[in-house]
Amino acid sequence: MADASEKKPILQFAPFQSVVDEGFWHRLSSLKLNKLGIDDSPIPISGFYAPCSHAQVSNHLSLLTESLPTEASEQACTSSVSLGNRNKCSVPGTIYNTNTFEGYQSLDKQSLLKAETKKIWDDIHSGKALEDSAALSRFLIISFADLKKWNFYYWFAFPALVLEPAATLVGIKPASQWLSPEETESLSAACKEWRNSNLTADVPFFLVSIASDSSVTIRHLKDWEDCKGNGHKLLFGFYDPCHLPHNPGWPLRNYLALIFTKWNIRRIHFLCFRENRGFADMGMSLVGEALISVPEVWKDRNSVPNAVGWEYNMGKKGSKCVNLAKAMDPTRLAISAADLNLKLMRWRALPSLDLNVLSATKCLLLGAGTLGCQVARMLMAWGVRKITLVDSGKVAMSNPLRQSLYTLNDCLNGGEFKAISAVKNLKQIFPAVEAEGVVMAIPMPGHPVPSQEEESVLNDCRRLHDLISSHDVVFLLTDTRESRWLPTLFSAASSKITITAALGFDSFLVMRHGAGPFSSSNNLKTQTLSGPADSVDTASLSHNNGPQRLGCYFCNDVVAPIDSTTNRTLDQQCTVTRPGLAPIASALAVELLVGILHHPHGIHAEGEHANANISANHEQPLGILPHQIRGSLPQFSQITLLGHSSGSCTACSETVVSEYQDRGMDFVLQAINHPTYLEDLTGLTDLMKSASSFDVDWDKDDDDDYADDNDCVEI
Repeated sequence: MADASEKKPILQFAPFQSVVDEGFWHRLSSLKLNKLGIDDSPIPISGFYAPCSHAQVSNHLSLLTESLPTEASEQACTSSVSLGNRNKCSVPGTIYNTNTFEGYQSLDKQSLLKAETKKIWDDIHSGKALEDSAALSRFLIISFADLKKWNFYYWFAFPALVLEPAATLVGIKPASQWLSPEETESLSAACKEWRNSNLTADVPFFLVSIASDSSVTIRHLKDWEDCKGNGHKLLFGFYDPCHLPHNPGWPLRNYLALIFTKWNIRRIHFLCFRENRGFADMGMSLVGEALISVPEVWKDRNSVPNAVGWEYNMGKKGSKCVNLAKAMDPTRLAISAADLNLKLMRWRALPSLDLNVLSATKCLLLGAGTLGCQVARMLMAWGVRKITLVDSGKVAMSNPLRQSLYTLNDCLNGGEFKAISAVKNLKQIFPAVEAEGVVMAIPMPGHPVPSQEEESVLNDCRRLHDLISSHDVVFLLTDTRESRWLPTLFSAASSKITITAALGFDSFLVMRHGAGPFSSSNNLKTQTLSGPADSVDTASLSHNNGPQRLGCYFCNDVVAPIDSTTNRTLDQQCTVTRPGLAPIASALAVELLVGILHHPHGIHAEGEHANANISANHEQPLGILPHQIRGSLPQFSQITLLGHSSGSCTACSETVVSEYQDRGMDFVLQAINHPTYLEDLTGLTDLMKSASSFDVDWDKDDDDDYADDNDCVEI
């Protein structure tokens, strides 16, 4: 008998093979960037396989998009897997995704395999595998996702308990040859019923009971006690992904271990169930007989057997790598790459960064010159996707060197309109940006409108009003003071977030405007100029009567905006500034916006300055939120200032906004044609008359001291 036993061939199993859908890697990337960050804890996942359905091709264990948990749920992904799908038998697994390639290479693969094997071993001894037989095919995958290059390195393992000595094969043949025609027909019908039921279609291991009258019943593994004593022939069935005619698939290995360990059966008849185009095929399905002889120590739960299972790649053990960059749509790839840096910020440095708020914010850029180009690019870098640029000028030959959205081609044939060209080039930089260009001049005070042009100018005013109303943020980036007046008025009337950036030759101003005088916040006050002289200090850093509304670009002025473009020399017609100034001011303007969007009080946030003592409870992740930032390149210095709103402001005061709301475009037209009208309306005319009536007697003894102060800046 011993000699005969030695001549029996060893039972050999066809290894499991894996296939990973592209959607799995996209879900893993999203999960890593948006939720997991640097957390490299193991993640429970689900794999899927089905019985072999083609005589020439084995089925693989597949990872799909739904194999991973969603970002919104921390529950195991199996909770979202649909049950009862005959084509997707769910198998539990674990993925170990490392943060670095070096970490991936240094993983202790043998320890990981042993840990997963112990889970299978414990499930067998505890009886869990009888209740949920899919646990016998538990798997693991180690991976590293290079999200810069879209390379994914991975290696599967399908842990299988090693039978020592190996099981021997008594015989194996097609089920149609092993069984009688009646049994074959009955088994085919029973398998069809099992596979078509939502309760059993995805149960991969089962018992086949064949009665003396050739009738066949398929039962769950937990029904073993009911089957063993009824005198029926018994086959241990499983869904076999393998197509080979003389070898069973990998799932049988742990199945044999369960059968021996739980029921001490040494001679086992098994059914490798296979299908052909969705129907049971008894010609492809196999019935075999195996002999098991393993040590009694297997019955000791604490003695975990050895295991094998790391997948082979091209005939040898090794990991696989897939690159999705070439397969991805260029626009989608650009979006992923653009968001990468922002999402990495949330891993450690800025967990509270709200990318949804940034991407949904609609920004209106008035001016598409040096500042406008830089601000647009900086907004895209922060994840803003909705940008509208307004400008009436054309690209000149002198522009491309300083205005970063234009090239030489944009200057040819008289030059393209800046607003149109800027949008075109923004989309070349980032195809997913939702950019729009509007060619329009902004009506300005001090530039009287002839009667025949009034309707056209009023249409521009209405269009500007509609643009501001339809956006969340307004950037004032024009190169004249008076061109900022009308958008400031409209923004104050609708209480829009408004940010001004203005350049001198070697200095700059970046500031955020306060909320409008009729904003919903009821704890803001407007400082007036009707009191004593010391109350006119609109740049004070505090006020005894509580928080006040922040000022706008015009709040510190004592004259209305007038024409500053007429009778200018060439150096005055061009924006002559040091080249490094615009990028600095533009970056600060966008950083200021991001700070506002992340501040709990938004547009109503009080102005802070660098030397303020801010309590830890009010400290923002992005730092302080100043009102004004003034910089000087000659001294490489920068200061933050706070200026409250003025009751005599020609743009944002309650008086002006009320008049605009009452009279509409008639008021606007009068302000454009008669600049002194704004001074009369706000009381600035009376203020200047009062100031000129003071008789100041200079002390002549102080002349020398005065001469020493020639470098003072006049405000």
